Amino acid sequence: MPQLTRLNAWRQLLAVAYDIFLIAPLLMANAFVLVSLFGPTESIAEPTVPDWIMQTTSLMVIMTFFTIFWHKSGQTLGMQAWRIKLVDNKGRSIGVKQAYLRCTAACLSLLVFGLGYWWVFFHPQNRSWHDIISKTHLELVPKNT
Repeated sequence: MPQLTRLNAWRQLLAVAYDIFLIAPLLMANAFVLVSLFGPTESIAEPTVPDWIMQTTSLMVIMTFFTIFWHKSGQTLGMQAWRIKLVDNKGRSIGVKQAYLRCTAACLSLLVFGLGYWWVFFHPQNRSWHDIISKTHLELVPKNT
């Protein structure tokens, strides 16, 4: 495999934007299943699906999406489009446990007003808090010639 190089923060943010278009239908399917199980609502003020169930299952869907892609190939479809690959600090593919750790750390990064994500603009190697915690980093894949 050719040597990978570091990438800038904007490329990372654009890859996330692409992945949002893939995650949104999964979240809609999750909501469809839950509404099918709990029944339709008659008032938006009183949903039949409890908020905590909707939020927990949505988080599980998102974490599973990223874990599967990162473990399988180190790339989501958005990352493939922007030539980004996730590897551990030794340049190897990550395992399921490390992918879930990264997802959990990404949630923590977001909970602190997104500071963990914005950290890439200040870190000398463009690493976020979840990169640092999970001992992973994103690298730029060279163009195929």
